[in-house]
Amino acid sequence: MVKKESKTVIKVTPAGIIEDMIYIVRGQKVMLDSDLSQLYGVKTKSLNLAVKRNIDRFPHDFMFQLTKEEFANLRFQFETSSWGGIRYLPFVFTEQGVAMLSSVLNSKRAIQVNIAIMRTFIKLRRMILTHKEMRRKIEEMEKRYDKQFKVVFTALKELLDHSKEPQKPRARIGFHPDK
Repeated sequence: MVKKESKTVIKVTPAGIIEDMIYIVRGQKVMLDSDLSQLYGVKTKSLNLAVKRNIDRFPHDFMFQLTKEEFANLRFQFETSSWGGIRYLPFVFTEQGVAMLSSVLNSKRAIQVNIAIMRTFIKLRRMILTHKEMRRKIEEMEKRYDKQFKVVFTALKELLDHSKEPQKPRARIGFHPDK
Protein backbone atom coordinates (compact mmCIF):
# COMPACT_ATOMS: atom_id res chain seq x y z
CA MET A 1 0.00 0.00 0.00
CA VAL A 2 1.42 3.40 -0.98
CA LYS A 3 0.02 6.58 0.50
CA LYS A 4 1.02 10.08 -0.51
CA GLU A 5 1.18 12.77 2.12
CA SER A 6 2.51 16.23 1.39
CA LYS A 7 4.93 15.19 -1.38
CA THR A 8 6.28 12.31 0.74
CA VAL A 9 5.62 8.71 -0.22
CA ILE A 10 5.21 6.35 2.72
CA LYS A 11 5.46 2.68 1.86
CA VAL A 12 3.75 0.41 4.35
CA THR A 13 4.64 -3.26 4.62
CA PRO A 14 1.93 -5.61 3.28
CA ALA A 15 -0.23 -7.43 5.84
CA GLY A 16 1.18 -10.83 4.80
CA ILE A 17 4.69 -9.80 5.83
CA ILE A 18 3.39 -8.37 9.11
CA GLU A 19 1.56 -11.66 9.80
CA ASP A 20 4.89 -13.49 9.50
CA MET A 21 6.31 -11.19 12.19
CA ILE A 22 3.66 -12.11 14.76
CA TYR A 23 4.62 -14.91 17.13
CA ILE A 24 2.91 -16.59 20.03
CA VAL A 25 4.85 -16.30 23.29
CA ARG A 26 3.34 -17.05 26.70
CA GLY A 27 0.01 -17.60 25.01
CA GLN A 28 -0.05 -14.10 23.52
CA LYS A 29 0.42 -12.80 19.99
CA VAL A 30 3.53 -10.59 20.06
CA MET A 31 5.97 -8.80 17.79
CA LEU A 32 9.72 -8.52 18.34
CA ASP A 33 11.31 -5.14 18.95
CA SER A 34 13.70 -5.73 16.04
CA ASP A 35 10.83 -6.49 13.62
CA LEU A 36 8.93 -3.41 14.78
CA SER A 37 12.00 -1.19 14.44
CA GLN A 38 12.47 -2.52 10.90
CA LEU A 39 8.85 -1.69 10.05
CA TYR A 40 9.10 1.79 11.60
CA GLY A 41 12.41 2.48 9.88
CA VAL A 42 14.33 3.12 13.12
CA LYS A 43 17.12 1.29 14.92
CA THR A 44 16.08 -1.26 17.53
CA LYS A 45 18.13 0.63 20.10
CA SER A 46 16.23 3.86 19.30
CA LEU A 47 12.86 2.11 19.59
CA ASN A 48 13.79 0.60 22.95
CA LEU A 49 15.12 3.93 24.23
CA ALA A 50 11.86 5.66 23.29
CA VAL A 51 9.97 2.93 25.16
CA LYS A 52 12.22 3.23 28.23
CA ARG A 53 11.68 7.01 28.29
CA ASN A 54 7.94 6.28 28.43
CA ILE A 55 8.01 3.05 30.43
CA ASP A 56 4.82 3.94 32.36
CA ARG A 57 2.90 3.44 29.10
CA PHE A 58 4.12 -0.18 28.80
CA PRO A 59 2.96 -2.44 31.65
CA HIS A 60 3.93 -6.13 31.57
CA ASP A 61 0.84 -7.12 29.60
CA PHE A 62 1.83 -4.64 26.84
CA MET A 63 5.53 -5.48 26.62
CA PHE A 64 7.96 -7.94 28.21
CA GLN A 65 11.48 -9.20 27.73
CA LEU A 66 12.01 -12.74 26.46
CA THR A 67 13.77 -15.33 28.57
CA LYS A 68 16.77 -17.22 27.17
CA GLU A 69 14.57 -20.26 26.55
CA GLU A 70 11.87 -18.26 24.76
CA PHE A 71 14.48 -16.54 22.61
CA ALA A 72 16.09 -19.89 21.76
CA ASN A 73 12.66 -21.25 20.73
CA LEU A 74 12.05 -18.25 18.47
CA ARG A 75 15.49 -18.60 16.91
CA PHE A 76 14.62 -22.23 16.19
CA GLN A 77 11.44 -21.02 14.42
CA PHE A 78 13.53 -18.62 12.32
CA GLU A 79 15.76 -21.56 11.35
CA THR A 80 18.88 -19.54 12.00
CA SER A 81 21.78 -20.40 14.22
CA SER A 82 22.56 -16.85 15.27
CA TRP A 83 21.13 -13.38 15.09
CA GLY A 84 24.38 -11.56 14.66
CA GLY A 85 25.47 -11.30 18.28
CA ILE A 86 22.77 -9.42 20.14
CA ARG A 87 23.77 -8.18 23.60
CA TYR A 88 20.35 -8.17 25.24
CA LEU A 89 17.35 -10.44 25.11
CA PRO A 90 14.72 -8.86 22.87
CA PHE A 91 11.55 -7.19 24.04
CA VAL A 92 8.23 -8.23 22.58
CA PHE A 93 5.09 -6.16 22.29
CA THR A 94 1.51 -7.40 22.50
CA GLU A 95 -1.23 -5.86 20.38
CA GLN A 96 -1.85 -3.24 23.07
CA GLY A 97 1.87 -2.52 23.29
CA VAL A 98 2.08 -1.97 19.54
CA ALA A 99 -0.88 0.42 19.77
CA MET A 100 0.90 2.29 22.57
CA LEU A 101 4.01 2.61 20.39
CA SER A 102 2.07 4.99 18.16
CA SER A 103 2.00 7.50 21.02
CA VAL A 104 5.74 7.13 21.60
CA LEU A 105 6.89 7.10 17.96
CA ASN A 106 5.12 10.07 16.46
CA SER A 107 6.18 10.04 12.83
CA LYS A 108 3.91 9.69 9.79
CA ARG A 109 5.54 6.34 8.99
CA ALA A 110 4.93 5.09 12.55
CA ILE A 111 1.27 6.02 12.29
CA GLN A 112 0.84 4.23 8.93
CA VAL A 113 2.73 1.16 10.13
CA ASN A 114 0.65 1.03 13.32
CA ILE A 115 -2.56 1.13 11.32
CA ALA A 116 -1.33 -1.76 9.16
CA ILE A 117 -0.28 -3.76 12.23
CA MET A 118 -3.61 -3.17 14.01
CA ARG A 119 -5.47 -4.31 10.89
CA THR A 120 -3.35 -7.46 10.80
CA PHE A 121 -4.10 -8.25 14.46
CA ILE A 122 -7.80 -7.75 13.77
CA LYS A 123 -7.59 -10.03 10.72
CA LEU A 124 -5.91 -12.75 12.81
CA ARG A 125 -8.56 -12.40 15.52
CA ARG A 126 -11.32 -12.78 12.92
CA MET A 127 -9.64 -15.88 11.50
CA ILE A 128 -9.50 -17.45 14.95
CA LEU A 129 -13.17 -16.66 15.59
CA THR A 130 -14.08 -18.13 12.20
CA HIS A 131 -12.24 -21.35 13.07
CA LYS A 132 -14.04 -21.53 16.43
CA GLU A 133 -17.39 -21.06 14.68
CA MET A 134 -16.56 -23.80 12.15
CA ARG A 135 -15.53 -26.15 14.96
CA ARG A 136 -18.82 -25.49 16.77
CA LYS A 137 -20.84 -26.21 13.61
CA ILE A 138 -18.95 -29.45 12.98
CA GLU A 139 -19.56 -30.58 16.56
CA GLU A 140 -23.29 -29.84 16.14
CA MET A 141 -23.37 -31.87 12.93
CA GLU A 142 -21.57 -34.77 14.61
CA LYS A 143 -24.13 -34.81 17.40
CA ARG A 144 -27.00 -34.67 14.93
CA TYR A 145 -25.62 -37.45 12.74
CA ASP A 146 -24.66 -39.61 15.72
CA LYS A 147 -28.31 -39.54 16.77
CA GLN A 148 -29.43 -40.47 13.26
CA PHE A 149 -26.99 -43.36 13.09
CA LYS A 150 -28.06 -44.50 16.56
CA VAL A 151 -31.65 -44.70 15.33
CA VAL A 152 -30.53 -46.69 12.29
CA PHE A 153 -28.52 -49.14 14.38
CA THR A 154 -31.36 -49.54 16.89
CA ALA A 155 -33.78 -50.27 14.05
CA LEU A 156 -31.38 -52.82 12.55
CA LYS A 157 -31.00 -54.58 15.91
CA GLU A 158 -34.77 -54.75 16.34
CA LEU A 159 -35.16 -56.22 12.84
CA LEU A 160 -32.50 -58.81 13.60
CA ASP A 161 -34.12 -59.70 16.94
CA HIS A 162 -37.58 -60.15 15.37
CA SER A 163 -36.29 -62.31 12.53
CA LYS A 164 -34.82 -64.87 14.90
CA GLU A 165 -36.81 -67.89 15.91
CA PRO A 166 -37.81 -68.01 19.55
CA GLN A 167 -34.99 -69.57 21.52
CA LYS A 168 -35.38 -72.35 24.04
CA PRO A 169 -34.63 -71.33 27.60
CA ARG A 170 -31.01 -72.00 28.45
CA ALA A 171 -29.83 -73.96 31.41
CA ARG A 172 -28.46 -71.79 34.16
CA ILE A 173 -24.75 -71.98 34.78
CA GLY A 174 -23.18 -71.94 38.22
CA PHE A 175 -24.37 -72.68 41.78
CA HIS A 176 -28.12 -73.35 42.11
CA PRO A 177 -29.22 -73.45 45.76
CA ASP A 178 -32.88 -74.22 45.03
CA LYS A 179 -32.13 -77.57 43.31
